[in-house]
Amino acid sequence: MQDLVRDRRGNWLFLTLILSWLVIFASGCSKQPVHWNATDITGIMAPLTFNLTDEHDRAVTGKDYRGHIVLLYFGYTFCPDVCPQTLTRLATALNSLGKQADDVQVLFVSVDPNRDTPAVLDKYVRYFSPRIIGLTGTQSQLKAVTKRYRVAYSYGKGYPDKNSYYEVNHSASIYVFDPKGNARLLIDQQETSDQIAADLKQLIFESWPQS
Repeated sequence: MQDLVRDRRGNWLFLTLILSWLVIFASGCSKQPVHWNATDITGIMAPLTFNLTDEHDRAVTGKDYRGHIVLLYFGYTFCPDVCPQTLTRLATALNSLGKQADDVQVLFVSVDPNRDTPAVLDKYVRYFSPRIIGLTGTQSQLKAVTKRYRVAYSYGKGYPDKNSYYEVNHSASIYVFDPKGNARLLIDQQETSDQIAADLKQLIFESWPQS
């Protein structure tokens, strides 16, 4: 009888050890939640899709930038404050990534095609970084892409006179897409270049674990 009790106790002890080991193993292997500085919009925003014209006057689509982490930002070259400040932050973030910046592409979409020709865009974006590409399109194309990403813009007094210094009110968020074109993050104006760089590094590691 005592031997039977010992056997049962031994079995329970063995099972307890096995269960404890499994719990420790599972907790060690479970994926920890990722902390983002920007807002996580995974599964909320539409994938990267558009039909626009680049700074070299070539027709491009969202698929042309697959394989890169894409930052999509809407503005215009005559913007007096928010656009240059934002592009400077993005350029600083890219510079801090070093070689990893090769995996990232910033797309600056002008919602003012009346003044922002491909040539104007090319000169403008290169002032900030050679890693930034300027895009624009017809009003129909711009309305399609801005509606897709819930971007608002409107023209001020003087539009469409090119000689008039009219302003364009526009949304200022930056949309981040993974290499497959899935929307992942929404960067607002409060995020610093260091915070943007940290998020990009995390997304690069997630997309290419060997990086």
